[in-house]
Amino acid sequence: MVEENPSWGAPRIHGELLKLGFDVTERTVSRYLRRLYPRDQSRKLWAAFLRNHRDVIAAMDFFTVPTLTFRVLYCFFVIEHGRRRILHLNVTDHPTGPWIVQQLREAFPESCPYRYAILDRDGKFDREVTDLLTASGMKPKRISPASPWQNGIAERWIGSCRRDLLDHVVVFNQAHLLRLANDYLSYYHTDRTHDGLEKDTPATRAAAPKPTESARLVAHPRVGGLHHRYEWQQAA
Repeated sequence: MVEENPSWGAPRIHGELLKLGFDVTERTVSRYLRRLYPRDQSRKLWAAFLRNHRDVIAAMDFFTVPTLTFRVLYCFFVIEHGRRRILHLNVTDHPTGPWIVQQLREAFPESCPYRYAILDRDGKFDREVTDLLTASGMKPKRISPASPWQNGIAERWIGSCRRDLLDHVVVFNQAHLLRLANDYLSYYHTDRTHDGLEKDTPATRAAAPKPTESARLVAHPRVGGLHHRYEWQQAA
């Protein structure tokens, strides 16, 4: 049961065992699970899963952004594990299951190259969402309760977006946030280097050594001047 239903905890497994006529307590099931999958071992198994399937994993998550008028906007995104590319991003003030389904249709418009979709236990990711993921050829993998580290790629991107962009601006409204986010995505994909990609960018950025002694370094503003890209320019 544990292998076939990795998101089930002791209460779910205990309930299923009762339906099969096994007279055991939930505490006994919990104790057995701890022996079978110790905490450290569970971390190793999950890390191995992410490492071995990184090229066929996509993850999704929400984060909130307050506006100047104290509204709360919800930013939804889908990120691939292999190259850390953002496959889709959109903003709403009222996230619902049908809205998420439409975003996933836009994120995976054709034959889907991914086999697993990582998502948390947010109620917005309802049955309609998981059914669409399954129909797209992916296996939904919900993270364990209170374990955001299991969706670490998505969580780290949220942190990067906040540090690189949102901590430095005041968002006026939904259209403004979407415009800022798209500007940041352009910088993120083509200019921003990543430790996890061996200092490359998600879209791959070729190294460009100094061509001649007379070439000078030029800074190109990105994201409204919050960041820059540097290139060599041949002297006139």
